[in-house]
Amino acid sequence: MDFSFRVLHTEGKARSGRLDTPHGEVATPVFMPVGTQATVKGLSNRELVEIGSRIVLANTYHLLLRPGPERIARLGGLHGFTGYGGPWLTDSGGFQVMSLGHRRVIREEGVTFSSHLNGDRITLTPERSIEVQQQLGADVIMAFDECPPYPAERDYLKRSLERTLRWLERSLAAKTRPDQALFGITQGGVEPDLRERSTRETVAFDLPGYAIGGLAVGEPKEKMVPVVDLSTDLLPEDRPRYLMGVGHPEDLVAGIALGIDLFDCVYPTRTGRFGYALVDEGRLNLGSARHKDDPAPIDAACDCYACRNHSRAYLTHLVRTEELLGLRLLSLHNLRYLHRLTERARAAIASGSFGDFAREFAGRRWPEGVPAWFADAMARAGVW
Repeated sequence: MDFSFRVLHTEGKARSGRLDTPHGEVATPVFMPVGTQATVKGLSNRELVEIGSRIVLANTYHLLLRPGPERIARLGGLHGFTGYGGPWLTDSGGFQVMSLGHRRVIREEGVTFSSHLNGDRITLTPERSIEVQQQLGADVIMAFDECPPYPAERDYLKRSLERTLRWLERSLAAKTRPDQALFGITQGGVEPDLRERSTRETVAFDLPGYAIGGLAVGEPKEKMVPVVDLSTDLLPEDRPRYLMGVGHPEDLVAGIALGIDLFDCVYPTRTGRFGYALVDEGRLNLGSARHKDDPAPIDAACDCYACRNHSRAYLTHLVRTEELLGLRLLSLHNLRYLHRLTERARAAIASGSFGDFAREFAGRRWPEGVPAWFADAMARAGVW
């Protein structure tokens, strides 16, 4: 199969590399926009390509409900159905095990959901999840897992990671397409010994890549950092590492420092739809009257269409009048900002200056002092 990964440069634990897939190569570290319904909300495929999106994520659970994987398969899989010809990654539906907790029942066989659309009973097993993902035709597919919430009792975390390992074995047995790479997902909450067990036993399956699941679900960042650090110490150096559901800029910089290659989150587009623009200093509230007369772009260093063509004043007008264009432009800018952030990180790693890059970012983000969790991540990574 045409799937490989190579680390090109390192600085401390931070690394840059190249992921080759059947539908193109991806420079890492990289942020993946989330296209839940096989579309990144508000943006066209052309815009995604123009802002540097190189791999897009779609959601197995939602596409199972509509339009259905059989229809997508008949129409050429995600690549043919959507017209986006670059690499795709599909999640397994495991996140919905947590996010739709009030609508599901977990059993050893799998998870039965009450559809949020019409109440129909939908059952996802490891076998069905893999079947759906094979019909969707993504380049990277995920093993079905149980994502526990935070906080969760230790006994539940232990049971869920053990079930996730059994489901991984079943997911691997169900996979038949050689042109798709199956990633395993580690669990264990923020308990170090459970994380270590989950990671070691998942790595034993010798998979093309690995994901760290069950984080960015409400836990303090002081607890997330040690788990990511432990995980990347145990994961193979020659396989891609995916930190699921993480998309805040400061979390990307910390994750990259600790050796993460892939990230995804709805944060940039959702934040844009609420009228906020991402910049190194934090978030600009473009619904605020303070920007009504500001002729400056969102970010003078940004090369996105919104920053090249529109002022903060105009964008504020669009947001305050609830014009759809404003929400689209902010979503576009926010994704471009995260793509630029990872591009800057890759360049810094290649030149041996990632520590300086992270220090400059932190100084702009927190001029009154860097939070302890971020400094801890940099120290663990060996870049400060």
